[in-house]
Amino acid sequence: MKLLHTSDWHLGRAFHRVAMLGAQAEFIGHLVTTVRERGVDAVVVSGDVYDRAVPPLAAVELFDDALHRLADLGVPTVMISGNHDSARRLGVGAGLIGRAGIHLRTEPSACGTPVVLRDDFGDVAFYGLPYLEPALVKDEFAVDRPGHEAVLAAAMDRVRADLATRAGGTRSVVLAHAFVTGGEASDSERDITVGGVAAVPAGVFDGVDYAALGHLHGCQTITERVRYSGSPLPYSFSESDHRKSMWLVDLDADGAVTAERVDCPVPRALARIRGTLEELLADPGLARHEEAWVEATLTDPVRPADPMARLAERFPHTLSLVFDPERAPDDPDVSYAQRLAGRSDQEIAEDFVAHVRGAGPDEREQGVLRDAFDAVRADEAVREVAR
Repeated sequence: MKLLHTSDWHLGRAFHRVAMLGAQAEFIGHLVTTVRERGVDAVVVSGDVYDRAVPPLAAVELFDDALHRLADLGVPTVMISGNHDSARRLGVGAGLIGRAGIHLRTEPSACGTPVVLRDDFGDVAFYGLPYLEPALVKDEFAVDRPGHEAVLAAAMDRVRADLATRAGGTRSVVLAHAFVTGGEASDSERDITVGGVAAVPAGVFDGVDYAALGHLHGCQTITERVRYSGSPLPYSFSESDHRKSMWLVDLDADGAVTAERVDCPVPRALARIRGTLEELLADPGLARHEEAWVEATLTDPVRPADPMARLAERFPHTLSLVFDPERAPDDPDVSYAQRLAGRSDQEIAEDFVAHVRGAGPDEREQGVLRDAFDAVRADEAVREVAR
């Protein structure tokens, strides 16, 4: 069976205020063409179909167009909800849409109920594991302390239990939206840290033939059977080195996996350039970036006059301007934002406690902080879905 694995469409998202809907429509057309021309037997979409729980109408219309075009090809499609999606909204009409061969899996309780497709060698069971917010699904999966590894492991237990009841030789594919250990993140993914730990081990997916992952925006291979497709378009300058693609996966009669990357059309190259303003304006080596979307980091010790206007004369698609004067780490002018860069909410809170009273929080107090952050995250998830 030949599968096309994609994820993280983020329909409706902009790139530094540049509307991406046209590029997203071009990607949908590319996906449909790939399905038709490469003889794809099934499409899997591993979450974050939309960029937010209540997407703009134009994004919903594009999604509707994608569903119709895939259904017209007669190629089954399995989709799950991601952490950016409203599972309830995305799942509206799932039963009816399923009759057209588009299978939406948004309910955590249905993790162990697969979509079963057949090829010349028998059945392939597709298990959809939507994004599992630990604090919201801990009762469903009967875990003592909510955490990503605990709830995902419980969901996979259901998958393996169902698979054990099926005929010998049944092959299996799992769709999941999670941060798996070994994956490389970028700046454009929403943090899903719970209890200070976001990543789950790849071994959680042992026992299935292929795990089609979503959430991380870079295409990457965790193991031969566990892969991220990445997002089809760039959504932050941290993705400037990404090669945007989908996985074309062959699942043979014995469940062995071979995979090929299929490149996606990208509307414009990304470039990150750094130096003083005069250096950036004069450097002939930067000519190759003059038509790219540019993030420019200026290292001038004093902020120059009209830097964006001057940069735009050479780099008309400059979208982001960062000031990072080259100073010693102990310079009092080093910005607060720079001091916090790369630190989690938990770490920032613990540093604040240490600053106020002269000693950091003990183990019990760290637990209180973790629980507080987890409660806020769960409350935000509930309120976003209820909007």
